Amino acid sequence: MSSASVPGGTTKGDLLRLSSLFVRTLREDPADAEVASHKLLVRAGYIRRAAPGIYTWLPLGLRVLRKIEAIVREEMDAIGGQEVHFPALLPREPYEATGRWEEYGPNLFRLKDRKEADYLLAPTHEEMFTLLVKDLYSSYKDLPAIIYQIQTKYRDEARPRAGLIRGREFVMKDSYSFDHTDAGLDDSYAKHRDAYERIFQRLGLDYVIVSAMSGAMGGSRSEEFLSPSPIGEDTFVRSAGGYAANVEAVATPVPEPVPYDDAPAAHVEDTPDTPTIDTLVEVANAKFPRPDRAWTAADTLKNVVLALTHPGGRRELVVVGLPGDREVDLKRLEAAVAPAEAEAATEADFAAHPHLVKGYIGPGALGPQGPQRTDEDGTAYPVIRYLLDPRVVPGTRWITGANEPGRHVFDLVAGRDFTADGTIEAAEVRAGDQAPDGSGPLELARGIEMGHIFQLGRKYAQALGLSVLDENGKQVVVTMGSYGIGVTRALAALAEANHDERGLAWPAQVAPAHVHVVATGKGTEVFEAAERIAQGLAERGVEVVYDDRPKVSPGVKFADAELLGVPLLLVVGRGLADGVVEVRPRAGEAEQVAVDDAVEVAARRVAELLG
Repeated sequence: MSSASVPGGTTKGDLLRLSSLFVRTLREDPADAEVASHKLLVRAGYIRRAAPGIYTWLPLGLRVLRKIEAIVREEMDAIGGQEVHFPALLPREPYEATGRWEEYGPNLFRLKDRKEADYLLAPTHEEMFTLLVKDLYSSYKDLPAIIYQIQTKYRDEARPRAGLIRGREFVMKDSYSFDHTDAGLDDSYAKHRDAYERIFQRLGLDYVIVSAMSGAMGGSRSEEFLSPSPIGEDTFVRSAGGYAANVEAVATPVPEPVPYDDAPAAHVEDTPDTPTIDTLVEVANAKFPRPDRAWTAADTLKNVVLALTHPGGRRELVVVGLPGDREVDLKRLEAAVAPAEAEAATEADFAAHPHLVKGYIGPGALGPQGPQRTDEDGTAYPVIRYLLDPRVVPGTRWITGANEPGRHVFDLVAGRDFTADGTIEAAEVRAGDQAPDGSGPLELARGIEMGHIFQLGRKYAQALGLSVLDENGKQVVVTMGSYGIGVTRALAALAEANHDERGLAWPAQVAPAHVHVVATGKGTEVFEAAERIAQGLAERGVEVVYDDRPKVSPGVKFADAELLGVPLLLVVGRGLADGVVEVRPRAGEAEQVAVDDAVEVAARRVAELLG
């Protein structure tokens, strides 16, 4: 597949004829499509659904996909990356060595061969890259090394959605850097970060770089490249002062401790019929008013009971204490407790812990203050761990549950009357919250995750025994970076960002072709002229879709052209009698061009579009 050359070039471009192209367009949206990219990619004949979250790629879709891959390859090669290709079907043992056979939980496709040996369909390939380098390299002189692949991955998503945005089978570029020093890792990380910026700029995708959590990948530094979009699954924050982070990675600014020498003693009051924060605040202001101001939800300490399911299936209840004007954000919670999965506690959980009085739970029944269990060596542990929002600092005073139906405790002071087993970032982040770096209030937006880069460090090398001899002849564990780009997701993001009510509108760099030639009319002279123009453009290195269907109405041809989204449309029709054809961008004003100049003008316009 070639790219358009400058006018006068000799590289031959592709010529696709709609009369024989393997494509069928649809006039109606598919029933299971939720977002524009999914609807239009199916309607325009780029993909077809094979199963939930699994798609067949048709010729036009593959052309776009291959162009995205080519840009990724060029930029990866430019930083010294070398391409390899691993199998998708992998043995269990390497993933068991790193703990991820269990950590991935139900998201992993597991299977057995005829000899009952365990295998998986790879969701990612850290283990295999590590073992490959271990097999081939043994000295610091072999490093640094960057190797990458563009390959299909598999994850058993519980709820595949939005077409290619979240599927069970997807194409990803994953690369890995190997260094023997931390400074080397910093350099490899910076090279990838710069390469990613060039990739997304060349693709024509808007992006934001945000701090992120490492999750099941492990490691230290982690950043995501997000394409801002209202249909994105990731919520991120940014401030006018330049702070940007995935919402899961936002650290709450911790207030200073509050002196509590003059704080009144805690006292329990009857507060019947107050199982919610709103009802509690109403009763508190009516029966136990403050002398200085009204009680608000922010003065209450809400204790939310949650269940964590750890790898291997162990279920654990934890309670998160947070100001009553905030809700628990399950995504932030799961990022903090990964690889465990979190959900709200069930009625069965409460029945198994009768000391938890629903609606009136307080610190007295939790953590260090609550029931304890004793280990075999005599060490005591809380039956239910109690984790506090970072805003609950020593000296803060709260209204909270008294662990009795219809009763709450007032003026309960953190650090004096109760402690916890730790803190946790699980509360929702809201617009207007202060940025952790002091750069101003935060605004919230949504984005599609396009890329994710990690400084893995030595986690995988340590687990799999990857070390080399350093300058002094001593064995040192290699330090690694991991860098992913969702190639199929990038295609969906481009479709999401480049469409209108009539169809797709691809950037020229990734479009399946550069010019869509449409022959309208019944006379042979129209089709002969269109054929000459299409052939002439192909000879100039321009990729052409030619609608040569003889018995299709102009209205259908124009609708298909707009649906397919090729960046430049060239219409040969009624104007041919006056010696002109029409040239116009997919979304723009039409220009009348002499038929003899059509190839030159269109080739020049394509070269301009390609930059």
